[in-house]
Amino acid sequence: MAVKISRKEVEHVALLGRLALSEVEAEDFTRQLNQIFEHFEKLNELDTSQVEPTSHVLQMQNVFRQDQVRPSLPVDEVLANAPDREDGYFRVPRIVEQ
Repeated sequence: MAVKISRKEVEHVALLGRLALSEVEAEDFTRQLNQIFEHFEKLNELDTSQVEPTSHVLQMQNVFRQDQVRPSLPVDEVLANAPDREDGYFRVPRIVEQ
């Protein structure tokens, strides 16, 4: 059974993402997302019973290195072009809502 996404669902996701979509964009995205879902349906037809599950297509390994202490820039030089600073730090507007 093919998954279908409705225009209403596209508009809802756009609202959640705070995206303003025009009428044409809403229609285009609905069509494009449905085409993507059709491709996924094709992939679901493949027999993957003999394929080992993976989380990444390439082998992953952590690359560790020793920390090295290096000289850094002086605080005054770093903050020289800062629009606002306080006690040796950048001062930025609060963005967390209460």
